[in-house]
Amino acid sequence: MSSVLVVGGTSGIGREFARFRAGRGDEVVLTGRDAHRADTAAKETGALRGIALDLSRPREIAAALGGIGPVDHLVLAGVARDDNRVSAYDIEAALNLVTLKLVGYTEVVHALRDRLHDDSAIVVFGGQAKERPYPGATTVATVNAGVRGLVHTLAVELAPVRVNALHPGVVGDSPYWLAKPGEVLAGLRTRTPSGRLATMADVVDAVDFLLRNRSVNAVELAVDGGWLLG
Repeated sequence: MSSVLVVGGTSGIGREFARFRAGRGDEVVLTGRDAHRADTAAKETGALRGIALDLSRPREIAAALGGIGPVDHLVLAGVARDDNRVSAYDIEAALNLVTLKLVGYTEVVHALRDRLHDDSAIVVFGGQAKERPYPGATTVATVNAGVRGLVHTLAVELAPVRVNALHPGVVGDSPYWLAKPGEVLAGLRTRTPSGRLATMADVVDAVDFLLRNRSVNAVELAVDGGWLLG
């Protein structure tokens, strides 16, 4: 049995991962920006509890994590959707996303440093926009590229704690992509060499692999069916 903390576990892939590990008998705690939503998600996924934690408010993170005990596996999956272009640059939205992912993620690790041990492992979520930007991905692509540097420096500073990055491509059955028109998904599927889009189950499996395999460290794993080659 492992102790698992999923930061950003009230929806999407974070929620599915919390459900998966709780179903396997692990002690799972998940977080979300809203206390009620986090508590509800914990009950629905089988997690031990949900706590309120806002990654975009890093000065409050240490207090929010005050009741967390030793952590075997830490998943940093909290995200914010951002449509930002240089031609119409939204500074506040950009600052929010940069703070949430780069500063917030780092502060979570800082706050938990004394509760990690030599066999602990961390997975940090990025995304394939860093390799294939699209109009509106100005901040998303930049921040996801920054995840590479964050993972590398954490792997060095926290050694022997392992730190890896997971970069999903288009996750066809995630809430965000399910809301897209069918023809959009069909076009993306056609341009993916595997002939299928990644699923949330695929991503959950990949996260679990990165946490469990003790020889995988400072790796950036893409889960996209070869989408970048299409």
